[in-house]
Amino acid sequence: MNYSMVLYILGYILQFESAFLMLPALVSLIYQEEAGIPFVITAAICLVLGIVFTHKKPSSSTVYTREGFVTVALSWIVMSIFGAIPFVWNGDIPYYVDALFETVSGFTTTGSSILSDVESLSHASLFWRSFSHWIGGMGVFVFIMSILPLMGGSTINLMKAESPGPSVSRLVPHIKDTAKILYGIYLAITLLEIVILCALGMPLFESLLTSFGTTGTGGFGFRNDSFASFSPAIQNTVTTFMILSGINYTFYFCILSRRIKDAFRIEEVRWYLFLIFASVGMITYNIRPLYANTRDALRNAFFQVGAIITTTGYSTADFDMWPALSQTILVTLMFVGACAGSTGGGMKVSRLVILFKTIRKELSLIIHPREIRKIRMDGHVVEHSTLRSTNVFLVIYFILLMLSTLIISLDEFDFTTNFTAVVSCLNNIGPGLNRVGPAQNFSIFSPLSKVVLIFDMLAGRLELFPLMILFMPSTWRKK
Repeated sequence: MNYSMVLYILGYILQFESAFLMLPALVSLIYQEEAGIPFVITAAICLVLGIVFTHKKPSSSTVYTREGFVTVALSWIVMSIFGAIPFVWNGDIPYYVDALFETVSGFTTTGSSILSDVESLSHASLFWRSFSHWIGGMGVFVFIMSILPLMGGSTINLMKAESPGPSVSRLVPHIKDTAKILYGIYLAITLLEIVILCALGMPLFESLLTSFGTTGTGGFGFRNDSFASFSPAIQNTVTTFMILSGINYTFYFCILSRRIKDAFRIEEVRWYLFLIFASVGMITYNIRPLYANTRDALRNAFFQVGAIITTTGYSTADFDMWPALSQTILVTLMFVGACAGSTGGGMKVSRLVILFKTIRKELSLIIHPREIRKIRMDGHVVEHSTLRSTNVFLVIYFILLMLSTLIISLDEFDFTTNFTAVVSCLNNIGPGLNRVGPAQNFSIFSPLSKVVLIFDMLAGRLELFPLMILFMPSTWRKK
């Protein structure tokens, strides 16, 4: 283990977090609030520690897979620990465990909250909650790699550890250029949504918060009813950008490269869009009696399907009151998630496509034992390492799901509440059902349960492996 390199990168992470923390301080200055002072103090602490960690460059700057996974996991933990401090110091969230839950929920783009009255928060805290979505959406390492050449070609191991999906590849030969392209697309989508929302009459501050949460597929609302009180035009705009943000960014790269046919050959994107439209059709039919007309039912169905499958978590309706069929479809979509290579969470459409193709292959081999069949995605053979990784991911996923549900059941809430709370956090969704539904929050849980759910949020955002590796003794050996 190259400890000096891990600390060196953590130093850069703290310096960037210091710069990020100054933005809510600036917002506080604009709105003439004192709530921004704790952000300045925390930023100063991060800056000092960051300088200490980076004052001497390590003799060996190579980052192997082990160092990459450990560094990414520790970086997200460190960012969350320091990012929670201003909430406590300015009094918006008095208890640190609650503040940590809210911060981790922000960085992991989960959107689950312990707050019952978000409208009472200061502008600085509201901005920091939503901006943390934007930081965590594409990933802080992708951002850093687009700016700083930290350690040459081995940065791919950092991107592999942080980027969602069963496999990670370069869009262009150099990883730094790939990072720039990804963040360029990410920024363009964000700015476009801000402009459209402002044009539709939403104030600039609210447009910023909405766009941070939408493109980062986060879901922190700044109104107690989330998006229920906004106009249909604004709701439809947010729906569109949620769905766009759940698409594999390779699709956009192909479009920009004028390879339109290649873009629409991406199998995962086709399945993703099919699942959305099929789910919307079934839910619209199911909830039609609850609304005055089909148009309202369709609009709410599209919004909630988009919010759940992309793991954004915004809401225009209390779907906890919808019929059982609609709730079941939404819970199923919580597991599915968005596309790999997007900002969305969940198991990812590509993993499920690979899983079903594997099942089909195994069933075929029972009938034709001598048959040689390769599993393909987008015309390319899926590597055995990817298949193995996908299978191991699913096993760890369901073990963690069961253990977490078991532990938080100590709080004696009903099974639906406990189960959907874990599913929501592990898949970075936001709301669940019953006592953690879209009209409720997670404040009901004990500190122990909140810590478990914090772990689930981090594990879900980092695709399980980076966080699990921290618990292996062999990870910390020098060789």
